[in-house]
Amino acid sequence: QVQLVESGGGLVQAGDSLRLSCAASGRTFSSYGMGWFRQAPGKEREFVAGISWNGNTFYTDSVKGRFTISRVNANNTAFLQMNSLKPEDTAVYYCGADHLGSATRSTRMDYWGKGTLVTVSS
Repeated sequence: QVQLVESGGGLVQAGDSLRLSCAASGRTFSSYGMGWFRQAPGKEREFVAGISWNGNTFYTDSVKGRFTISRVNANNTAFLQMNSLKPEDTAVYYCGADHLGSATRSTRMDYWGKGTLVTVSS
């Protein structure tokens, strides 16, 4: 069993930065791909960024060059550094864990956190 807790969301202005964290319980964190997904009001949850269990990274086109996903296995934590934020980045951001996967598809996630709200004002 893996429990995920996101933190770091908040209200920022366009152009600002935020760093989201996803803290995981359990001793098998390194065997999970970790992904960040987001869901805006009235929209479906969408993939944002993923880092596979072996360190490969993946991004949706709209965040490439602005967002960076990383992980520190020793601390059981994944991060999403978000720079140059735009109003369209406003959403609840969810962290997910994908056993031995790339964490790019919501249907493959084994565990989810409860989310953290990011609001970007113009």
